[in-house]
This record gives sequence, structure tokens and C-alpha cells, in this order.
Amino acid sequence: MNRIKDYLELKLNIVEWIKEYADKNKIKSLVIGVSGGIDSAVVSTLCAETGLPTYVLGMPIHQKEDQENLSDTHLDWLTWKYTNVTKLKYDLSNTFDTFVSTMDGYNDNKLALANTRSRIRMVTLYQVAGSVGGIVVGTGNKVEDYGVGFYTKYGDGGVDIAPIADLYKTEVWELGKFLGVDSGIIEAKPTDGLWDDGRNDEDQLGASYEDLEYAMEHGTGSAVRVLHDFNTQNKHKMIPIPTFKLETQV
Repeated sequence: MNRIKDYLELKLNIVEWIKEYADKNKIKSLVIGVSGGIDSAVVSTLCAETGLPTYVLGMPIHQKEDQENLSDTHLDWLTWKYTNVTKLKYDLSNTFDTFVSTMDGYNDNKLALANTRSRIRMVTLYQVAGSVGGIVVGTGNKVEDYGVGFYTKYGDGGVDIAPIADLYKTEVWELGKFLGVDSGIIEAKPTDGLWDDGRNDEDQLGASYEDLEYAMEHGTGSAVRVLHDFNTQNKHKMIPIPTFKLETQV
């Protein structure tokens, strides 16, 4: 796959797109969660490049040390390189634990609890955004957002704009290299960081991003069945919420 010829042009186009949206809608600042993964690293860097006040948040919830270290590394790099970036870090582990204990009797579904972590982070991002006149900037890529639906509804899927949602994961990696993102982040196995056992995305999906991209582009390959099954299962996330339509009574 070779859809992008010039990553400088891509960077400039995305940065300008963000700036135009912010100007048109009188947005004062940008708010992004930084997980330690490549997607959030790229999006936060693009936001910083706009020159707008940019708030980057680390929000660990019982995070694996290597994941938290990568997040911290990127947060520190952003604040070193860009004067318009404000770094915030909130350890939400106690918040999550309190919620789990409060939901006694309804807290034994591990997938639901994993998604709760993402939703607590979403609430945190919007609290900051509401305080600084900002918007929450999404970090989902094309495979996650439109291929397999690999995100939490009203969690990391709860955003205002999505700058990289038309880029495949491999394209995000290449853009990250161009932007100077830390090599440790680029080389780390992608993970949503929602599980105590540290499972990565490929463990959960059963296919690599490269194979999923090939299936999306060509409709063939080893990951076609995985793509079909996840797309079908998660279609409810990717389409508008069903709405009852009132018909005129006669």
C-alpha cells in the first residue's frame, strides 16, 4: 500500500484542517489523551503543531509500567518541544476502584470493566476541555474506527474531531517517524491498555494491522474473516444511533 507520497504535505494538511475547524467553531484549545501508543503520540504532536493551546493528559489506571513510561516520555517530549503544550497527569486508579466497588453485584464482567476504564478517561478529557474552552481530539485510525470497530463506545470513541481516522495504522507509524516520535513508541506492540494482563491489540483481534489493512483494501487475504466478524459485531458503534421516526398521522 502506498497511498501517501509526501508526509510533510500530509502533516501540513492535517494541521491546517484542525486549525480551520477550531477557527470556524471558535475553539480555544485542544485536549488529547496520551496513552503511550503511536496513535495518540501522532495526534498530540499534530495538535501541538497548530500553535493552539494544547492540553495533553496522561491518565493511568493500574497501567503496566512500560505503557506508563512511554506515555510519560511523550508528554515530556511535547512540553520540551512546544511552548503551547500543557502537560497534565491524573492517576485514575482510585477513581476506577471506587466505581467498581460501588457497582457491587454488577462488576464481574471483565470486558465491561475494561470499557469503563476508557469511559472514565473520556469523562476526564471532557472535564478539562470544558474548563479551557476546548475540544477532545480523537486518536482512532482507519482500521479501528471503520474496519473492526476496535474502540469503546462513549470511551475513546467519544471525541469531537478525528484527524487520523482516514489513515491506516501503517501510515500512522510512518507519520510518527516523520514527526520525530520516540522510537520506543513506534516499535511498541499496539495495545489499548485496558487489561491488567497487558494483552496487545493483535492478541485481541487475532490478526495484525497489516493483514487487516490488506483485507480492507483488497477484500482478500488471511484477515478477511476477522475483519468481517469484528465489523459485523461492532457495526452498532460505526453507524448513527437508530432513531424512531414519527410518521404523520392522518
